[in-house]
Amino acid sequence: MSEPKRLHPIAVLLNIIKSIKELVIPFLLVIVIPGKNEGIPGWIQPLVISVIILFLIVIAFLQWFRFTYRIEEGEFRIESGVFVRKKRYIKFDRIHSIDISEGIIQRIFRLVKVNIETAGGSQADAVLSAIRKSDAQRINAFISEEKNKNTNNPLDKDKDEVAGYEDAAKPASVFKQTLPQLFVMAATSGAVGVFLSGGIAFISQFDEMIPFERIFKDYEDFIGMGTIILSVLGLVALLVVYVLATLSMVIKYASFTVIKTDDEIVISRGLLEKRQLTIPIHKIQGIRIMENFVRKPLGLATVYLEYAGGSMEDKESLSIMLFPLIKKVQLPEKILEILPVFQTTTEMKPIPKHALSRYVFRKVLYIIPIIGALVWFVRPWGLLSFLIVPLAIFWGYMQYRDAGWSIEGNLLLLSSRFFSKQTLIMQRSRIQSITYKKSWFQNRKELATISASIKSGVTSRVGMVVDVEEKDCLIIKSWYLPKKAVDSND
Repeated sequence: MSEPKRLHPIAVLLNIIKSIKELVIPFLLVIVIPGKNEGIPGWIQPLVISVIILFLIVIAFLQWFRFTYRIEEGEFRIESGVFVRKKRYIKFDRIHSIDISEGIIQRIFRLVKVNIETAGGSQADAVLSAIRKSDAQRINAFISEEKNKNTNNPLDKDKDEVAGYEDAAKPASVFKQTLPQLFVMAATSGAVGVFLSGGIAFISQFDEMIPFERIFKDYEDFIGMGTIILSVLGLVALLVVYVLATLSMVIKYASFTVIKTDDEIVISRGLLEKRQLTIPIHKIQGIRIMENFVRKPLGLATVYLEYAGGSMEDKESLSIMLFPLIKKVQLPEKILEILPVFQTTTEMKPIPKHALSRYVFRKVLYIIPIIGALVWFVRPWGLLSFLIVPLAIFWGYMQYRDAGWSIEGNLLLLSSRFFSKQTLIMQRSRIQSITYKKSWFQNRKELATISASIKSGVTSRVGMVVDVEEKDCLIIKSWYLPKKAVDSND
């Protein structure tokens, strides 16, 4: 594969679409919003539009024509650039993951998009926006084969730290998310809030073009319909948004499959946009288990992988979903099959009972200014804000109940809750730092805060438990100390 190759010509169209996305606001200002100055001739706007379109087409074509890739001498080499020629050489042993996806346009032409990532950065190191599936599979297989030949490379010395992988792992194990489970996952995901906020943000971009005054000119008559009808219409609107958000999640994660080999985990999913992500096992830093208010009572959870890879351009690659929805009772068995080094019972040691008052007090303290502002500025309805107090007490109790820690062999587990409960499972050799600190108020009750961080994407993932008994913090510190220095902040 030493001969330079170009992308499929459909990459020209993809480049045009990408440019339009990056220039969507100024592009719409020119195309959609007409000129307000009557003195400007009418042919000016079509001319400007034509020039912009022609410019985008020419630049997209030149980007495609000047882009070549090849594999040569143990490197993946890319040459690109319209005006300034850029050459990028990526050594095989530096590649962390290969992400293969199929957007709608790629699927029409039976093509795929390939992202090649190294140690994690602001963007993918190599992006092949449109190549044939056979070429993508050949690149993936060739790079994997070459990397496996170089097992004694010092850059991969951290493989040796994960003892027992080769002996414990089976040749392959598969996890598949069924369609009914996907519907339950989507229905309990909280995607409605994201869907609503995205819709509001989109509409706000065009508030000057949408004739809201004309739409609501009979607003007073509309109110006269009665609060019952308005409530029904509001519920119907929320139901429609809920259904759309649920369907979008199902489409996104349809055919979700996890395949595990000796060295890699391959995750594939998607209906309209198919995606396949290959993750080296020795780059996985930890496991994060998330349980929201709806799933936790049902004994369900979502599991993520924290690994040293991903890019800022692709937010999803920074935190990889391993199990969209799984029963907590099945979790130890599945982790044993796929990642045996992280196998644990997830039984946590709770924080002391005298820490409960601190959790509740903090939540009540936060809402006092809100209640005061509502009572003062929104009379008399502001008095209803006192109903928030029981909710704050309940929230504080839930955070207290779900906080805990555990040490099982070489694993540290830290559990906490903000809205959703988070349990972070970290291997001692992967922990970057442990911080132990206590305030004056905590010192009075012999409590402290313990936190640990691991590499995750381009930053770090931090697990933190507040108001742990001070002696327990010292136990965690002494467990970690033989490996690395501890950041102690007494």
